[in-house]
Amino acid sequence: MDSLAGSTESYYDEADSRRKRTRLIIALVLIALALAATWYAFSSSKDGAAGAGGAAGGAGAAAMPSITVMVPGRVSVQSTISTNGTIAARREMPVGIAGEGGQVVRVLVEPGQWVGAGQPLAIIDRSVQTQQAASLAASIRVAQADADLAQAELTRAEALVSRGFISKADMDRKRATRDAANARVRVAQAQYAEAQARNGRLNIVAPAAGLVLTRGVEPGQIVGAGSGVLFRMARGGEMELLAQMAEADLQRVRVGTRATITPVGSNLNVEGQVWQVSPVINPDTRQGMVRIAVPYSAALRPGGFADARLISGTDEAPLLPESAVQSGPEGNYVLIVDNKDTIQRRAIKVGTVTDDGVSIASGLTGQEKVVVLAGAFLNVGDKVKPVIQKSSQ
Repeated sequence: MDSLAGSTESYYDEADSRRKRTRLIIALVLIALALAATWYAFSSSKDGAAGAGGAAGGAGAAAMPSITVMVPGRVSVQSTISTNGTIAARREMPVGIAGEGGQVVRVLVEPGQWVGAGQPLAIIDRSVQTQQAASLAASIRVAQADADLAQAELTRAEALVSRGFISKADMDRKRATRDAANARVRVAQAQYAEAQARNGRLNIVAPAAGLVLTRGVEPGQIVGAGSGVLFRMARGGEMELLAQMAEADLQRVRVGTRATITPVGSNLNVEGQVWQVSPVINPDTRQGMVRIAVPYSAALRPGGFADARLISGTDEAPLLPESAVQSGPEGNYVLIVDNKDTIQRRAIKVGTVTDDGVSIASGLTGQEKVVVLAGAFLNVGDKVKPVIQKSSQ
């Protein structure tokens, strides 16, 4: 019985000892795993700090974006000045009453019609003036008849004077009578010619060939010297653009400078040239007037508005696509890639904008690597991989 109890107690002691050993082994394994994990983490952080350069060359290099850049160089660019202004007749001719006036019988032209020099624009009633002219014509015939009679009497008297029937005093009187009659003929003729000239000025006629712009008279209207302007014409149909330009731009414009005029609301381009540059500057606006002559076109209407582009010369400047030029609160700028492949910002001044691109007036020499696309997604200091794009110029 005692032996059985002892063996049982020995069995339980041995089982308890095995459990303790198992727990000790598990604890040692966990401690070993924890130490291994700590060592691995320490080694990884150390390798990461020591091998940052290598990482940049590996995974970091793969993360650097490829950016398209171009070296624009310097190309020949036309220097242009953009402005706008009002269209007007280059030589406007106001037409009014030249004669004594009267009632308008007919108006022969409409605005937009071409007329020749001396062509009637409106007809004035001349019934009274015609009768006056007829009366003066009759007075010429009366005076001429008196002159013929005086001449006949003088001729007969000259035949009798040699016989002593007529004294020299009578002869002098007959000559005076003949001369007076001839003078009355000339007076009557002058009065008739004056009447004819007055009647010829009754009608309203074009002073020169050109385009009728406005009409301010209707049939039945009574017109006279105080009626003012009845028609307005553009001599030869020539037009001009009156453009106000800044003082600095005015210095670059000369007589003969070529210009392209585009009326508002139209795609038409009309070629012209500067024919007058204002010799004075408005002290309030610091602007001066430039007058650009343009040939006639149905799209050019006096009083209308138009844009103009003046070609003031040719410059050598970098030329960039519009996508390369950025704008900000401080003005225009571009992004360039320096020698370390780092993004830098460069302030610029934009020159002429053409269909080929944007010329850069200042800020670039033309030898920089300028970012062409994706500039809005880059920041100063970013590392990039530049891909050179050849300039199309």
